[in-house]
Amino acid sequence: MCGIAGFFSSSPISEGTPEHMGRMLDQIKHRGPDSQAAHIDTRKGLAFGHTRLTINDSEGGCQPLHAVDGRYILTVNGEFYDFKRHRATLMAEGDRFLTKSDSEIAIGLYRKFGLDFTEHLRGEFAVVLYDTKEDELILLRDRFGVRPLFYHVSPDKKTIFYGSEVKAIIAHPDVPAELDHKAALHQLMQTIAPGMSAFKDVVSLDPGCFLRVRKRDGRLDITQHRYWDFEFPDEEAHHQPHNEQEHVEKIRAELIDAIVLRLEADVPVGCYLSGGIDSCCILGLASGAMQSPVKAYTISFDDDQYDEAPIARQMAESMNADHELIHLRAEDLYGQNYIDTVWHAERTFYNTLGVAKNLMSKRVWESGYRCVVTGEGADELFAGYPGFKRDMFLHGISHEPESVRAEYQAALEKTNSLFKGAILAENERSHPAWNDLMGFTPSWVQPWMDTLDLARPLLADDVADELRDYDPFEEIASRVDKKMLDGRHPLDKAQYTWSKCQLEGQILNWGGDRVDMANSMESRPPFLDHKLAAAAVNVPPSLRIKGNIEKYILREAVRGVLPDVLYKREKFAFMAPPAHTDASKRAKVEELITSFLSEDAVRAAGICSTKKVTEFLNAYRADRDPVSLVRKDTLLNHLITLHILHDKFCK
Repeated sequence: MCGIAGFFSSSPISEGTPEHMGRMLDQIKHRGPDSQAAHIDTRKGLAFGHTRLTINDSEGGCQPLHAVDGRYILTVNGEFYDFKRHRATLMAEGDRFLTKSDSEIAIGLYRKFGLDFTEHLRGEFAVVLYDTKEDELILLRDRFGVRPLFYHVSPDKKTIFYGSEVKAIIAHPDVPAELDHKAALHQLMQTIAPGMSAFKDVVSLDPGCFLRVRKRDGRLDITQHRYWDFEFPDEEAHHQPHNEQEHVEKIRAELIDAIVLRLEADVPVGCYLSGGIDSCCILGLASGAMQSPVKAYTISFDDDQYDEAPIARQMAESMNADHELIHLRAEDLYGQNYIDTVWHAERTFYNTLGVAKNLMSKRVWESGYRCVVTGEGADELFAGYPGFKRDMFLHGISHEPESVRAEYQAALEKTNSLFKGAILAENERSHPAWNDLMGFTPSWVQPWMDTLDLARPLLADDVADELRDYDPFEEIASRVDKKMLDGRHPLDKAQYTWSKCQLEGQILNWGGDRVDMANSMESRPPFLDHKLAAAAVNVPPSLRIKGNIEKYILREAVRGVLPDVLYKREKFAFMAPPAHTDASKRAKVEELITSFLSEDAVRAAGICSTKKVTEFLNAYRADRDPVSLVRKDTLLNHLITLHILHDKFCK
């Protein structure tokens, strides 16, 4: 895992490029503290930079990497798995390598397959490859967007700037640092649109896509191509006869393979452990694959309603893991840790879970580990979220009696009452753009429609006028490929749209890469292995949610490593206790409000109305309704973090 940054121009670049490149790399040195290097060719308009975190080939894997014949130059952020087999095959065919790094196989595979080399890459990665003969640049991102990659194109279309994080791009003097007003509204309501960053004219490369950048008539010709998608079969395929045990065995085999591949490294590999099935089964299967006890890390909150440590401890003991609990209080989740997490995430967040995970990855680094396997992606593959269950009950089991569906729905509402207002809307909402897109408005969208009703009135008058005709939910829907939804089962539609929006924009951001790499720590999510995903999409919806049991097929596949209490446990949203739940957290939030939501701070950012923000804060302080407070706490976090973004990047 590393950080990459650079730029490519249709004309020669200035002699000041080394200084600019150094400033860009300095902004992401936390991603790669072990070394920093660049390749600059001012005549060809090329600046290639890399900061390295050493996981494989500690002696010879420094980047940028060069092909043996000098034709290709490469930088990679991430890991390629099964690289030894690829190296051996390519060498048998006459190719040669200069290092033992897994990254170098990208050069050999590109030489052999051209742009189809993407089919042979397995892992989590962001890749930038330059072909000296064709004088063209390829920017590539992994299938689910585990590793970030952003870019900015100059107004004259002559230069593209790129980086693992936006802060590297805006460190270049030719790139303005300005928050985007549309993106600000998206963040205040929670859901950012695919491809959108918080910053004006800075784009997040879509997962499963690559950019091809070529010089044409004094400018850059930039085209985006999709090489992979999270594609579900037509609904009719799910109606064919199926063998449950075959699906169980297929999922088990692919999951084990994905985990074993991610345990390979030249440094020790640990495990994140919560009280959920996802991380617990990874610990269980990893324990079987490793020769010594697995090192596991668990966050413990100071509120029993949100704390999963007791179940995690039971799982760790059953696997004889070397288990460490990280106890977090209000003092830990707010203050400077909160501010630092915003700086790393480069977007707003609705809950301090991101702060907690930042602190966990810091502890992992301090204990001598550089790499962990994690549980992200299981809910996306196997329908674990409450919203998926609600959509299944409302739209996916019409053959069941109304009484049965009502019973399931009532049970869902009861067990998720703690999160109503954030994860589930208390009243069903509908949006015409989403109804047109997929036949219904997915449940994961609906609570944020309620939040938008609170957020839009907070905008400053000029921003409100600018965005008067802008519909954030219509914009999100317009960026989803309808071809991937037509003819699909309702549950497949819900999973697909969530994965395109919330997974990449939120969970893999402040819940994944950005808070892990804040501490130079590599996370590897086996559930987001594309071969496991290919098996998961073919599991019938009735085996993903069976009756009232979510992730049924996964439970059966890993039942042998789960304690009985966990096997039977319903999905519990992993969140930090919101600020309104106790006085100490309220006090710490008030400190942040004083620093970042003062009239001067709000006026300086120019996005929100000072009067409306003050009114909202007063309403928040006076509110005593639990559901209303959950929603207001969500919006409060977004307001604070939005103004921290302005303070840290745009002043």
